[in-house]
Amino acid sequence: MDIKIFETTEKLDQYAAELFTELIIKKPNAVLGLATGSTPIGIYAKIVENHNNNKVSFSGVTTYNLDEYVGLTPDNDQSYAYYMNKHLFSHIDIPAIQTHLPDGMAEDPQTECARYEAMITARPADIQLLGLGHNGHIGFNEPDENLSGATHVVKLKEETREANARFFASMDEVPTEAFTMGVGSILKANTILLVVRGSDKARIVKEALTGPITTQVPASLLQTHPRVIVLLDQEAGRMLS
Repeated sequence: MDIKIFETTEKLDQYAAELFTELIIKKPNAVLGLATGSTPIGIYAKIVENHNNNKVSFSGVTTYNLDEYVGLTPDNDQSYAYYMNKHLFSHIDIPAIQTHLPDGMAEDPQTECARYEAMITARPADIQLLGLGHNGHIGFNEPDENLSGATHVVKLKEETREANARFFASMDEVPTEAFTMGVGSILKANTILLVVRGSDKARIVKEALTGPITTQVPASLLQTHPRVIVLLDQEAGRMLS
């Protein structure tokens, strides 16, 4: 596990963006596993900057997102499809047909999970971007006695819904379920890039990276992967020796 701690958000975002840029230059048909939330926004901005400076083309790239809310249409401004278009896809030259998220409006959620998992299995990500939840969740894989390996629908814990409520008009509007890649789906990636910011994440960073491997801290299972890159700001990394 390669852990890097950065003095500034700017340097962290630039480093992460260069990892993606260099991969695509080397492998123009790369498969990217992408994430949403506040953590990747600066990274995506730097990637767009690199694209605008003609450093990289996404015309051959394929993307898979970690998750999507159940019950939100792609044009809902809180859906992850909308987020990806706003922060990345609409600013680069990637064909829409090569960008993939679970269908939040799928009539048969189980069929949708199987469809999505089959695509991931057929073409695993070259690099998978992850954030880290306060309770150790990755994607929407919440702490539990058992974790699903494949793409599945999860009932969101109240603490996760509360953490996401700031993006909605009220708590009542926060979806109760989401599609998510399973931990097994995530671990199929060749490289995993975990990005964490903020002092409020310092405890869970230490627990996930140095504590016992347990389904009660889903991110701890990343310790089993042969190639994990961890990018932290100083506050998130303050409890690591």
